[in-house]
Amino acid sequence: MTDWEERAASARARFEDGEARLPDDADERQRQLTRMGNVAWSAGLSLLMLGRREEAREWLLRSAETYRRSWEGAPPGSWGRPLGALKCRLIAEDIEGAREDARWALAADAAGSESQIGRYTAALAHLVLGQDEDAALAVATLPGAEHIPPAVGEALAALISRDAPAYEAAIRALVADFEAREAYLEDTPVADTVLALQALAAERWIVLELTSPLLPGAPVQRMG
Repeated sequence: MTDWEERAASARARFEDGEARLPDDADERQRQLTRMGNVAWSAGLSLLMLGRREEAREWLLRSAETYRRSWEGAPPGSWGRPLGALKCRLIAEDIEGAREDARWALAADAAGSESQIGRYTAALAHLVLGQDEDAALAVATLPGAEHIPPAVGEALAALISRDAPAYEAAIRALVADFEAREAYLEDTPVADTVLALQALAAERWIVLELTSPLLPGAPVQRMG
């Protein structure tokens, strides 16, 4: 059993320690900010698992903002940062913030990236902005991607076509994929991608309740 209280407290302490020791060197600073974004993400998800949604939202938004701060000085191809920011915004139900970060990712040419993660980021960004045709073009490049589970692309494609049965099959497959993993970012066993996609699905009036040890108990609510 995961001690979510302990995990949340540890992550918050690590974030605050990192902020107190931000280096001046640009490269070291962007690395430190990325680590801080990761632990803020862990804090937010841990609090969400505890049902403390407002505190969770605060830390998820802090994570998104920190990933954004880390972009300056980051090496080319650091697409995990805008991707992480987008997922945090969606899980926190901050649709306006998600749209802003989607525009940031696309302005940085995620869609033209040679990176699979970059194109995945572009697909998610286009979906957030309601640009379904562009999202479909990006999703079409994802099959066979080494670091992206097939169920992710299938769920994105189903959201583009608003195909609820196909989305249900894909998202349940993605839950199973997460449950089969032996390692998680920051040792935080939460299916964050599932939560982000569920938020997008709710925006498209596809509301599906999922249960898993890797998901909070309350269903995702549709954003206004």
